[in-house]
Order: sequence, then C-alpha cells, then structure tokens
Amino acid sequence: MILTRKKTFNIMEKLPFGDGVKRYWDLLSVLVPQNLNTRYRGSFLGVYWSLLNPIIMTGLYTTIFGATFASYFGNSIVNYMFAAFTGLLVINFYNSSTTQALSSIVVNGDLLNKIKLPVPVFPLSMIGANIFQFVVGSFPLLAIVTIINTHNPLYILFLLFPFIALVLVCTGVGLFVSALFVFFRDLGYFYEIATFIVWITSPVFYPAEIVPARVQPVLYLNPLVPIIESLRQISLHGSLPNITYLFRGFLSGIIILTLGWLFFKKVQSSFMDLL
Repeated sequence: MILTRKKTFNIMEKLPFGDGVKRYWDLLSVLVPQNLNTRYRGSFLGVYWSLLNPIIMTGLYTTIFGATFASYFGNSIVNYMFAAFTGLLVINFYNSSTTQALSSIVVNGDLLNKIKLPVPVFPLSMIGANIFQFVVGSFPLLAIVTIINTHNPLYILFLLFPFIALVLVCTGVGLFVSALFVFFRDLGYFYEIATFIVWITSPVFYPAEIVPARVQPVLYLNPLVPIIESLRQISLHGSLPNITYLFRGFLSGIIILTLGWLFFKKVQSSFMDLL
C-alpha cells in the first residue's frame, strides 16, 4: 500500500508543469481566491459585475441590429438577443482572461525574486479566476437561456464541451502573451488591437452567413468561431453541436495550448534577468 502511494506520488511529480500537479493545485487554490478578492474587494455585486457588460451590449446590439439580423435567427429578435449574448460571453471571457494573464508575471516579479515558485502558476491563476467568475456569474444565465430554448436540462451538460475548448485556447494564449510581455512591455498596447481583431472577426453581433464566401476561410481561422457556433447550436437550437465545430474548437485549443506552453518553457530561463 505504501509503495503504491509512493509510486503514485512520483508519477504526479513527473506530470506536465514539472513541479508536480499537487504543488500547482495548492498554489492555485491560494492565488485564484486572492485574485478574485483583490478584483472585487468592497464591491457590492462581486463576480456578478462581469454580467453587466454583456447584458448592456446585448441590449445595444438588439436595438441596433435586431430587426436586420432576426431573419437569420428564425425571424425572432429574441433569438437574436440570445445569440448576441452567447457570443459576448465567449469574447468577454477570452478578452478578460488573456489580458489579465498578460501582465501577471511582471506584476509578481518582486515575489518571484524573493521566493522560488513555478512561474506558469501566475497566468494560470488568472485563467482560473475567470473560470470561477464565468461558472458562478455567466454560466447560470446561459443555462437558463438553454432551458428556455430547449426545454431539456440535459443540454446544459453539452455546454461544457465548447467551454472546455475555450479554456484551452485562453490558457495557451495567456501563457504565450504573459511570457512575451516580460520581454516587450509595449505588448499591452498591441494586444488591445489583437483582441479587437478577434472580436470583429467573431460572429458576435452578426451572423456568420452574411460574411462573403471569399472571406469565410479567413473568418474561420479565428479559434473562437467554432466555439461560439457550438454554444449557439446547443443553447438556441436544442441540438448537439456540429461535430466539425467541436473538433475544430478542441483541435485549435490543443494546438494553441501546446505552442503557448512550449514557447513559455523555452524563454522562461531568461525571465529573472528582466523582472
């Protein structure tokens, strides 16, 4: 029995992230609540403030574009409203989690100079804080939309698949930009432009069908597009997501996460000279 436990522990220590899954879990269990407490200290609504932006923007999009694009959503302005809200949840999660991850290493530079810690835990803690915020704040509302449209609570479980793909994408991007920011402190300004490009090329307030056929291949290079479309299929149409969308979402997530992790590990040894 003792040998089995030792063997299990040794395996855990050799898993990805080098220092062991348990060590990362312990650190994240401290850093994620700390990030949330710092962000919402003294706030009346706490994590529910994260819903304010998508709700307001959904109202604006519906007022401006609802009548124009309703025909693409079953001639229903309500369906368009739900579709816009779903797209906004995805793009807001991406923007907030990756933008917060970007500066996480530099912000904690003093701590890293005093204590030896696994550096990836800082961008990962930002992603974790946004996952908690989404699960507590946004996901219940998305679940209500799904039940209203499908009348089947089981479809709530299917929402997890595109969300996992979204987390993979954001984690990979977060690791990449947080490492790059250590070397290029102006990256934050360029990344604002990058997030705008991701937003405008995602079918958030417009249906993907209106994009000209010659531009469609460029649109689908955006890894958030299949994720948004999968969530809409589940929550609006009450159908299982197209397997092509799910495959592309997960494939994009795995590729981006792998590249982000490899880049992070390649340049990590140079961090301490610049922090």
